[in-house]
Amino acid sequence: MALSYTFLPLHAIPEPVATALQQSWERLTASLEQADNLAEMQQQDRPSESWLALSESRREQLARVLAVSNFAVETLVRHPQWLAHLDADGELDVTPGAADWREAMAERLEDVSDEAAMHAVIRRFRQARMLGIIWRDLTRPEGIDMWRTSGAVSALAEVCLDAALSWLEQHFAARWGHPAPRADGSEQRLVVLGMGKLGAGELNLSSDIDLIFAFPEKGETEGGRKPLEHQEYFTKIGQKLIAALDAVTADGFAFRVDMRLRPLGDGGPLVGSFASLAGYYQDQGREWERYAMLKARPVAGDRDAGDELLASLKPFVYRKYLDFGAIESLRELKSMINREVKRRGMEGNIKLGQGGIREVEFVVQAFQLIRGGRDTELQVTSLYRALQRLPDLGLLPREVVDELVPDYAFLRDLEHVLQALDDRQTQTLPEGELERERVALGLDMEGWPAVMARLDEVRARVRQHFDAVIADPEEEVESEQADTAFATQGVDLEEWRVLWREQESEEDALALLSSAGFTDARASLRRLMALRQSRQVKAMQRIGYERLDALMPLLLEAAAESDAPDIALERVLPLVESVLRRTAYLALLRENPVALEHLMRLCSASPWIAEQLARYPILLDELLTPDTLYTPADKSRLADELRQTLGRVPEDDEEGHMEALRVFKHAQMLHVAASDIAGTRHLMKVSDYLTYIAEVVLEAVLGMAWKHLTRKHGFPERRDGSRATREPEFLIVGYGKLGGIELGYGSDLDLVFLHDGATQGSTDGPRPIDNAVFFTRLGQRIIHLLTAVTPAGSLYEVDMRLRPSGNSGLLVSSIDAYAEYQRREAWTWEHQALVRARVVAGHAALSERFAEVRGDVLGGLRDADALQGEVIAMRQRMREHLGSKGSPESFDLKHDPGGMVDIEFLCQYAVLAMGHETPELLTYSDNMRILETLEESGRLPADECQRLREAYLACRTAAHRSALTGEPARGNKADFQAHRDAVTAVWQRLLEPMT
Repeated sequence: MALSYTFLPLHAIPEPVATALQQSWERLTASLEQADNLAEMQQQDRPSESWLALSESRREQLARVLAVSNFAVETLVRHPQWLAHLDADGELDVTPGAADWREAMAERLEDVSDEAAMHAVIRRFRQARMLGIIWRDLTRPEGIDMWRTSGAVSALAEVCLDAALSWLEQHFAARWGHPAPRADGSEQRLVVLGMGKLGAGELNLSSDIDLIFAFPEKGETEGGRKPLEHQEYFTKIGQKLIAALDAVTADGFAFRVDMRLRPLGDGGPLVGSFASLAGYYQDQGREWERYAMLKARPVAGDRDAGDELLASLKPFVYRKYLDFGAIESLRELKSMINREVKRRGMEGNIKLGQGGIREVEFVVQAFQLIRGGRDTELQVTSLYRALQRLPDLGLLPREVVDELVPDYAFLRDLEHVLQALDDRQTQTLPEGELERERVALGLDMEGWPAVMARLDEVRARVRQHFDAVIADPEEEVESEQADTAFATQGVDLEEWRVLWREQESEEDALALLSSAGFTDARASLRRLMALRQSRQVKAMQRIGYERLDALMPLLLEAAAESDAPDIALERVLPLVESVLRRTAYLALLRENPVALEHLMRLCSASPWIAEQLARYPILLDELLTPDTLYTPADKSRLADELRQTLGRVPEDDEEGHMEALRVFKHAQMLHVAASDIAGTRHLMKVSDYLTYIAEVVLEAVLGMAWKHLTRKHGFPERRDGSRATREPEFLIVGYGKLGGIELGYGSDLDLVFLHDGATQGSTDGPRPIDNAVFFTRLGQRIIHLLTAVTPAGSLYEVDMRLRPSGNSGLLVSSIDAYAEYQRREAWTWEHQALVRARVVAGHAALSERFAEVRGDVLGGLRDADALQGEVIAMRQRMREHLGSKGSPESFDLKHDPGGMVDIEFLCQYAVLAMGHETPELLTYSDNMRILETLEESGRLPADECQRLREAYLACRTAAHRSALTGEPARGNKADFQAHRDAVTAVWQRLLEPMT
């Protein structure tokens, strides 16, 4: 009895979905005819009669389900009788209880005697239940929502796991026996921990199930053909259990199983004893494993023992206090998401993309990680329950939760519809018109544009709440990072291990390196073997060598995952060599794959960073916290962090302070460089941050030098005869790049020291000295603190040649003597230099006096012709000595005509020539704001100022990048010709034609 197409109500089924539905219906009716013929032969009820008995409302639901879900179509084509069974059992409207499912599954497995039949039962049971789950999710009878759907899928997975495990234990008992009882006499079974969404009870429609297997105690089995060690027995049972759900048979699969969350991942044992798991998490557990264990829940096997295991692991997951590491872990979550999305090109993925499912989940997990030990209400695996408890704990406003809950539900609903199409794990939005219309129908929305409008709105809200919880409030939007996972072009970890250990031929090793993206495989292999066979490696102690041996496969995998494997390996191996005697760093890299990935990325991008890390391995600690690694601190936070850092060092430990200063400076510069490479900082911001570091360091150095001198000699006499106090009446004036807020990674510091003490006075300490001597020694002390080399290197190179009278002048001048020199003796080029001068550390009141002197000097009326001639002459001398001497193709970004120095000279000339009439030009020391002021004041045309800014920024950007990559600061003439022409035009108009 065939059913016509008119059997289905077709209203509200949009084109082209209706056409696809008609094709599906034709297949179904053909299947029903075959089933009817078979039923007639076997004298059974015909399935089509049950279909004809469906109510009108049920037919409307059927049309909707068939229109959306290919899985439903395929399932009913194979098993048309299931629809009647599900309808009769009420399973199309109400989710059965897990106990009912367990009973039904037990009945089906009762007489099964072989694995293949067991696999078939489980798969068919799962498919029938999934048909009902998808039906309810798409038709939404009363009481059914996303949470009920995900709970039903989770319950189904648990039923399948438990049933398969029980069957396997009984089936293999005669061969393998039963595990020996525990010490307390209780029986032992496999403990199956559900992780991720299974542990949360919130699986999606087509999800992997993440599992960890464990057993309570070691021993041997009893009652089998021969005793097996528990490790072997439970491994065998675990392997069989995975196959029972994961193996693809003629009936498909039940659930894809992922075991990578177990200790050591794919490289670790499949099953671990409670003692080994506890030891692993205590000694080696990493931060990402804390995140994973948040959702761990016994889902099959010995659940009581599973609860016992998780209770023992709670101190690892939920810490009793809020420490700095926990806060850093919170921010690291954001970087993990961004890296994964960028690496896999999944910006539009509704799970991993911005404002997606993962961001809601990480908001909740962040609070659980940080506060779960103290606020035990958060020690739940369910995201929904944890999210609902946050307002009561004062961790999130109720209105935020009231937005996140429905937004998360919408994202999961969309995910479910995407997966209901073909029973395929996907979170990617479809591109075809048919699939899009089917998704819209599944969501009961008016077409794809309505879906996208709602999705954009939801994502924006989720992202806003995500950033509010996890991102630094002052952090700029980060460019998305690469994934933390290592998955290199089909090369697994074991292959890298074999290569490192020289357990394969040179030909195979070269082939492996080539397949993994190494362009010069022979050179990379030669470099790698030189390390392995080096005297330093052969002399390592056992524990150190074991750490190296464990790290190198991971390191090779990370290098292959980088954009330039050869370069990454070549640059990171000197670091490895530098820490062979400090193997804690090897362990750090081995146990923190995220840090290893960042190491590879940074070293690949910058030989300067690679050299810094090799010279100062202590900086590897910074790679553990990507949130701060890629987010340089602003000046106030830098000052606070440095104050705390120095506060941990005893006050009289001068060497300790010097070392701490250097480590701090190197670490902060690494943060800036990392954010620069990641593209999260504009060039101007990079220079700002590098300048902030120098200023904070100079303030600290001045304070240290002042304390050192006053402790020995007392305080100097002021001009009014009183004594200075704790605050140094001293200035450090920055010139050049420091004064112009344009510091680069290798910049030295052009400094001038000024004081305001009495010219004839002396100090009042136990060993008094003349004021002049005191301030000279203070300056010398500052230079010593900045330039002395310690195990952590030096702080900065210092250039004092811009002080009055240059190298022949006093190291430190009084503010009055400095003013007099600038007014009466300084050359024009010294006034040009003064344009880029500003106070970078020292006494606030004295700083105001310096500003007055600078403004008075720069704002003086000058002879226009003489000024023009002197500026031109100075520029010509510089060009003759420092230019590129007519290189045919390359362009010296700084010194050649039309380069940065020409723009600097134009700014300096404009300030000196126009400052007396336009005092606002005297405010700033950096070229960009001088150019802005020239435009705003009308002293230069806006278009000229804009072109000068663009040219200056282009040259600076290229020069800055060259410094980071270790290349000369040169550019291609053709690339910069337009900028050079613009600069030349302004120069010729203001000064004279360039030769």
